[in-house]
Amino acid sequence: MVETGSRDSAQSDAAGERLERLSWYADRVLLGAIVAVLGADQLTKYLVRTNMALGDSWPAEGLFRLTYGTNSGSAFGLFPNQTVALIVASLIAIGFLAYFYRTQDRPTSILRLSIGLQLGGAFGNLIDRLKEGSVVDFIDVGWWPIFNLADSSIVVGMAALIWILAFGDTAPHPELEGVDKGEEPAVR
Repeated sequence: MVETGSRDSAQSDAAGERLERLSWYADRVLLGAIVAVLGADQLTKYLVRTNMALGDSWPAEGLFRLTYGTNSGSAFGLFPNQTVALIVASLIAIGFLAYFYRTQDRPTSILRLSIGLQLGGAFGNLIDRLKEGSVVDFIDVGWWPIFNLADSSIVVGMAALIWILAFGDTAPHPELEGVDKGEEPAVR
């Protein structure tokens, strides 16, 4: 006579082990977001640095402009000239996001995208701080402080994460179908 409770427990343990093997390097949503944000961020900053003089705006007037500026501080120019502290803070934030990702039993696509957006933006600004000591900003919208794609990505990723944590995410998990049945998860 076979106990069904033991079999169910063994299947559950096997499913948990398979989920643990679903690592960040196999997560196409997470890695795709990181690579896309980091690539777009670094490309746009390069184009601004090589085609505009510091302080130039294009067009000269209007609500939306490209204005080449640098920021030695954090968002909105807070904590200017604190490059070392901001590098350390960036590394801590990246470490926390990696830890948070690893602790999720069944991360949904939107959660993985949220974390990927934040990581891509954090790496983009970290690269600038390590190379130049400041971050290149160029998106100039009305009265709002000038920002860049990395900043935007971090804000959108944080907003999505806050939404998920506050209201939950009941989206289906098609990439994890079959895990509870003892099958390998399909990574997308």
